[in-house]
Parts: sequence; C-alpha cells; structure tokens
Amino acid sequence: MKEILTYLFVGFLWLLHWLPLPVLRLLGRGLGKLLYAFGHERRNVALINLRLCFPEKTEVEREDIARRHFIALAQSVLDRTLGWWASPERLKRIIRVHGLEHLTDSYGTPTILLSAHFVGLDAGATRITMDVEGCNIYSQQKNKVFERVMQNGRKRFKEGIQLSRQDGMRKIIKAIKAGYPLYYFTDMDYGPKESIFVPFFGVPAATITGVSRLARLTGARVVTAITRQVADGYEVEISPPWTDFPCESVEADTLYVNRFVESQVLRMPEQYFWVHKRFKTRPPGEQRFYK
Repeated sequence: MKEILTYLFVGFLWLLHWLPLPVLRLLGRGLGKLLYAFGHERRNVALINLRLCFPEKTEVEREDIARRHFIALAQSVLDRTLGWWASPERLKRIIRVHGLEHLTDSYGTPTILLSAHFVGLDAGATRITMDVEGCNIYSQQKNKVFERVMQNGRKRFKEGIQLSRQDGMRKIIKAIKAGYPLYYFTDMDYGPKESIFVPFFGVPAATITGVSRLARLTGARVVTAITRQVADGYEVEISPPWTDFPCESVEADTLYVNRFVESQVLRMPEQYFWVHKRFKTRPPGEQRFYK
C-alpha cells in the first residue's frame, strides 16, 4: 500500500511539471507558508541557526528571513519536477548558467566544483549536467521509489558517476583523476568523523575537510558554482578557479571554504538551508543548541 501511495504521489508531481513556472511558484509560496506555520521543529531549527549566525539582527528580522526561506525552499521542491521531466529547451530558458567555460582546462587538470546548500542546488546540478559529465555524491533515500526517481533525474542528461556517501574517498579520487568534475558540498554537519571545528559566522561548526584533502591528493582546481533562485527561474554562477588554494594547512583551507560560503549566504540569506542542524555536533563540553 505504501508503495502504491508513493507512485500516486510521484504521478501528482509529474503533473506539476506541465504548469507554467509562475503557477508553480504561486503554489510553492502557499506551501512554504503552511510549512512555516505548522513545521514547528524545522522552524525552530531555522530560527536557532539565524540567532547564532546573525546576533546583530532583531528577532523580527530573523523571523522574516526564516519565513522567506520556507517559501523559497518549498518553491525549489516543486521546481524540482521540472528538472526531472521538463524538456531540455524549457530548462535552458529557466536555468541560465554563466561561466561554464571554467569547467574545462586545456591542461586536463582535475576539477572540484564546490557548491553550498542553497535552495537552487538541484536546479544548478541539473543544468550543469546538460553540458558536462561529472561526478556527484548523494545520500540514499529510504523510500526506494523516490530513490529511483531521484537517480533517474540525476542521470537524465549525462550518465556521469553517482557515488553514495558510503562509497568512501578512494572512489571519489578515482573519479576526479579520471576527469569527472566533482560537484561537492562541505557545509552540513556530518558528525565528528573526518570533521574539524571551524568558525561559521563566528560559531564553531563541525566541517568536513574533503575539499582540502581532495585538492591536495589529486592536484585539482577548485571552481565554485552557486545557484540563485530568481523570479523567472535560476541563475548559475561558475567562478574562475581559485588561485590561492590550497592554503598553508588543512585547517586554513577549511576556514577558507567556510568564509566563501558565508559570503554567498550574505548575498541571499533567505535561500540558505537554515532548516539543517548545522551546529548539531559541539566541541567537548559545549552545550547543545537544538533539543
């Protein structure tokens, strides 16, 4: 019965992709308001994160950011149906990419495509894979039907290499050295294993050191890709490669990455994943922020 209900829900999502984007966004706005009103746990997580990262703002200002975040997040979830099923021509109109040339290197240098958890990350990944065959790391879904839908969406335009977080560093290194740009994120709390505490908006945050380690082991360039949700779709901005990375140490590299993510959060604070428990893992002896 559960699987049948899931298939029915996927069918409903498939129907959504036929809607014009303004209609999808209107539905997403309504859904976001409902989630903010009734999603007490995640709303509290978002507000705790905002208090930690923006202590200089008033509570009213932080609540406004959280409210707008829930709307942007809900809109991005409905927009995901476009990435799964809309025509390539429509996707190219809705998702515009700038700086795609930075993903190619005349010397064949491996590339790490560093991103962060903004609401547009899936839209950006879909658009990039229309032109570039890369590698990404994903979290497996408990629901097998959704797992297949999401996997098919990831491989819709280019097969690429799909690795789960359980596959380990060796397969990632092999893919990078084989010439597949790695679409990579470091800004979630994955626990103390392979993490170090580095400030994020002045708060010690357990941060994986993968960008530093991979760049040092493979000699890869680091290119950033940030996707911004805009009124008529998404804008993907791919930067030139960092020229001063790696730094003098793994710790300095990881701080450099966090500083980059902070700079992007300040550009569009309502689009960052505030509903994630970014500060769940605490240094020994420090109090927990979340219940």
